[in-house]
Amino acid sequence: MSNFSVPDLVSVEGALPGREADRIERLVLKVMGIEFAAVAGTCLVTSVIYFRAALEHWPPAGEYVTAAVLIAAFVLLSALSLKQYAAIQTQSRDRYMWTGMGAVTLGFAVFLSFLFIFKVADWYSRGTFFCQLLAVSAVILIARGGTHNFIRRAIRTGAVEARRAVLVGDARAHADILKDLRRFGVRWAGVLRPPSLHANAVARVERSAANVVAFVERCRSLRPDDVILPTAPADLSRTALIVDALSALPVTVHVIPTGMDGLWASARMAHLGRATTIQVLRPPLSDFELTVKRAFDICVAGLGVIALSPLLLVVSAAIRLDSRGPVLFRQNRHGYNNETIPVVKFRTMTTMEDGETASTYTQAKGNDARITRLGRILRRTNIDELPQLFNVLRGEMSIVGPRPHPIALNTRFRDRIAPFSRRHNVKPGLTGWAQVHGFRGETDTIEKMRLRVEHDLYYIENWSFTLDVKIVLMTLFSKSAYQNAY
Repeated sequence: MSNFSVPDLVSVEGALPGREADRIERLVLKVMGIEFAAVAGTCLVTSVIYFRAALEHWPPAGEYVTAAVLIAAFVLLSALSLKQYAAIQTQSRDRYMWTGMGAVTLGFAVFLSFLFIFKVADWYSRGTFFCQLLAVSAVILIARGGTHNFIRRAIRTGAVEARRAVLVGDARAHADILKDLRRFGVRWAGVLRPPSLHANAVARVERSAANVVAFVERCRSLRPDDVILPTAPADLSRTALIVDALSALPVTVHVIPTGMDGLWASARMAHLGRATTIQVLRPPLSDFELTVKRAFDICVAGLGVIALSPLLLVVSAAIRLDSRGPVLFRQNRHGYNNETIPVVKFRTMTTMEDGETASTYTQAKGNDARITRLGRILRRTNIDELPQLFNVLRGEMSIVGPRPHPIALNTRFRDRIAPFSRRHNVKPGLTGWAQVHGFRGETDTIEKMRLRVEHDLYYIENWSFTLDVKIVLMTLFSKSAYQNAY
């Protein structure tokens, strides 16, 4: 007969510091107050500047002070309704900043509806409205970037205690969990051994119940916000009993599946109809991120076509004078989801290959006799790729993404590099993370292609708006973006 055992509290490195740390909830309330004051102040200052500069008199004080407070309230309520503060300590800075734009847009839309419904829009200047929208958008981006950095710094230094947690299991076996969650502000109250459970005999069942009660009471005494249960597939039945017992506590219980790390790395709970599912794979970009990326593509491509139209015309004329053949070269390549898209480039060769089979495609290399004199200049300066701005405007490509390969090149490597086709989970780009690091040009070995694919996958897995901007700037100003261009 097993001896009665009460789960012992095991100390763990990284436990709660001796000094009292602030709670994340109080800090979030301060952040909300800062954002409210920043939005209200920005609206008021913007209205004064607009009236003095454009209309040469002061705005009606009562109306515009009230409007500034209303706008700030609507933006704050929009952020709360979108649950933007709920997980501030675990969100990336870029996501936290850009979701703020959604709150600003919704808040101003509600304010505009308020003016219309109560028929007070006649006194509110449209110029002031749009200036306030732009100014508040900029202020929210700056404020959220600053407050996010402040919160993460406070979490790292221990000034903020985001959550108190208890781990049920072996601390050494799950050290990676302890370390990872601590990065996001989780403070460990300790580690508990799971209760001993017995089956069959009535006495053993009673003893198991006593063990569970002792376990729950020990957990209660630690006053955690979260209880973490790492669970192997064979332990699911025991975990179900522990979870049922923990329902007596006002805590959040997290079950972390172990033993299949590759499968669970990106898993999350989801709903499909009425069924609750464990979602283990999903597209790399959310609908919101796709909208932001598409807006960026349209703006950059549209401005690029307008600004570079003289250059495009001059290059077109120069190609016609330099060699026989059309100005533009069209080649089918693989795009998003392996769909075939017609990619447009300035013609730089004397031959026109469709690139669809090994017999109709030969990759360009150094001192390639097929490249024209002008073509060599165009390829080294990346000017030959500029017509792909029209591919971007048509929605077939993006400004930044993995470069589209000729179909024959994909066919050659897709079965030799396991994650090769994952690079097509986003739209191909005019430039990309691999290109700005010099991984372009001829891929005559599998190692060259593997390095290119690794950089493409890094981009897909770590996408952010600021990363796109960084790649665009590196394309324009970094020497590595022009390596191996021939």
